[in-house]
Amino acid sequence: MTSVQKNFVEGNKEYAANFTQGDLALPPSQKYAILTCMDARIDPAAAFNITLGAAHVIRNAGASARAAFRDIVVSQNLLGTTEVLIVKHTGCGMLTFDNEGGRSAVKQNKGDKAAEEVKDLDFLTFQDLEEKVKEDVEWLKSKAVEEGITITGWIYDCKTGKVRSVV
Repeated sequence: MTSVQKNFVEGNKEYAANFTQGDLALPPSQKYAILTCMDARIDPAAAFNITLGAAHVIRNAGASARAAFRDIVVSQNLLGTTEVLIVKHTGCGMLTFDNEGGRSAVKQNKGDKAAEEVKDLDFLTFQDLEEKVKEDVEWLKSKAVEEGITITGWIYDCKTGKVRSVV
């Protein structure tokens, strides 16, 4: 067992020993989903005051609405959420490369076979954080399944822990 796996198992033992919320309902009690980045510096529950069972937390590289679309559709249509908050953040890794850079990194790290696997992959990178928040909100609002859903965009500052509204 790796050290990561040991930490995982031991941490779960401690968590499970004191766990008392096994009867929470499947749909989120506050009827919203938050889409944020997978960046390890973000603790969505603590940073955004999300209690267990309150919201769906969807995470991916760059908090991409396009990459999370399936999850958002499931959240709304099968589990009743009525609001989506898109939260991107300062210092995001998706600001640091483009598609070609992503493909080159895969080739360098994993070789030609892996590079072939990602030759057409859109890494969904971006160069302007605020503009990308606005673009993702507008893209999501343009989908027919989003009619009647509140969609907002935010930026979380990794240095201060503060969040600010963009749109």
